[in-house]
Amino acid sequence: MLITGASFGIGRALALQLGLAGADLLLAARSLDELEKVASDLHELGGRARAYEVDLTDPASVDAFTTQLAAEGVQVDVVVHNAGKSIRRLIAQSLDRTHDFRRTIGVNYLGPVQLQLALLPAMMARRAGHIVSVQSLGVRLPPAPRWAAYTAAKAAFDAWLRSAGPELRQHGIACTSIYLGLVHTRMSAPTAAYGQMPGMTADEAARVICRALIHRPRRIQPWWLGPLRVLAPWCEGLVDRALGWSLRRERTP
Repeated sequence: MLITGASFGIGRALALQLGLAGADLLLAARSLDELEKVASDLHELGGRARAYEVDLTDPASVDAFTTQLAAEGVQVDVVVHNAGKSIRRLIAQSLDRTHDFRRTIGVNYLGPVQLQLALLPAMMARRAGHIVSVQSLGVRLPPAPRWAAYTAAKAAFDAWLRSAGPELRQHGIACTSIYLGLVHTRMSAPTAAYGQMPGMTADEAARVICRALIHRPRRIQPWWLGPLRVLAPWCEGLVDRALGWSLRRERTP
């Protein structure tokens, strides 16, 4: 089983939970030192894990990783696309920061697609496998200010996997999208207001992913999201005005 973004937060918590359950893990992330600490912790607890340094924004790095797996004869049966890059910034503050958008789309969309495409031939040949996308609840809600880079990139991979899902199921490959709300990790920490809001811990989010790995549903999301998506188009104008009011209020001294 391959977990991306396994050095911190949800990925680390998931690796520890699965490792203790006996899973044979491949851990991928940019932070190799931290990743090796996770692997070492698992080994001390009797788990099995190997750490791989991979930068999803660098096509050469992704290619080198998948080539290495093939050379080692490693067969990946489950992929948890957990790695993510979050940016919360107004467009007016992003006019000279196109690199933010390039990096976000690389981590959240292009890198995962490249990685998955390289792993699919073996999965399709075996007619078995499971692809799990750890998504943000924001991709299923009306777009919010400040999240243009992050939400667009996450929504791109969400659409890619949901589009590919019916095709892949014909090859025996299950696809699951998990839509999480606020999870208190180092990624959410820079937004101080989030610290006062209710949300999951990394361990709680990891348990949701474990449930998905057992039952392999097409999606996991809060119960209220379905009705809200039905009502959302009728409330689009109201939501837009409310968001505009919120932005104006923040600018008022």
